[in-house]
Amino acid sequence: MYSVVSGAYRKANITTLELRYNPMKRNRGGEQDLDHIIMASVRGLDRAHLEYPVKAGLIFCLDRQFSYALNEIIAEKAIAYRHRGVVGIDIAGGKSADFRYRDYAGIFKKAKRSGLGITVHAGEDEGPESVDEVLRHLDPERIGHGIHAAEDPALCKRLAERGVLLEICPGSNLDTGVVKHADELRAFIAAFRKHKVRFSLNTDGPEMLRTTLREELRQAVQRSLVSKAELQQCGQWALEASFVRRAGAT
Repeated sequence: MYSVVSGAYRKANITTLELRYNPMKRNRGGEQDLDHIIMASVRGLDRAHLEYPVKAGLIFCLDRQFSYALNEIIAEKAIAYRHRGVVGIDIAGGKSADFRYRDYAGIFKKAKRSGLGITVHAGEDEGPESVDEVLRHLDPERIGHGIHAAEDPALCKRLAERGVLLEICPGSNLDTGVVKHADELRAFIAAFRKHKVRFSLNTDGPEMLRTTLREELRQAVQRSLVSKAELQQCGQWALEASFVRRAGAT
């Protein structure tokens, strides 16, 4: 965690950063103690906070391919470490035929009552119905990707009314093929603009995709997804929706 936070500051002058990961995927099937893995992350954040002028936090990811019991453990750990740098929970991972977002309503309600931020991956490799289900049952403040919500005007209206921020990752969406081409992505963002849906521009794994936030923003303007003026608005929306900023104010 230290290297990611310090690298983001040194390479791109990023001073507010949320790192999301699934700690259970790093314990080698139970070989490593889960609390030890989490504390290693916390120590990395502590060191980064001491050495750099940054605000950083952790988001624990539940997984769509995990059992309910395993995901419940991850959520409980997030709550337990909420005063040690964990600022939110998420659901990510590959699709599973048995998975239903609605089944996690109780877990997410408890996490939110405990002060954690709620963001959920939906509308990326799924259609707008996934975003609708998340919105109805999990009460998110943000949605990871959410790009296919643009296909449903009524859903866009509800997202705007509730002030939910979409964490859009243009480079990733094009690279994975969940968006066919830049023209389609441009049309999706135009729909969000039309319906006044808030969104931010993000990297989605810069090491794997070999990108940076600075490059994503440059490409967004070059592809005419947003104007330079709109970049500032997206940045402001991102700060307003930041779980780290909120945690620091409490």
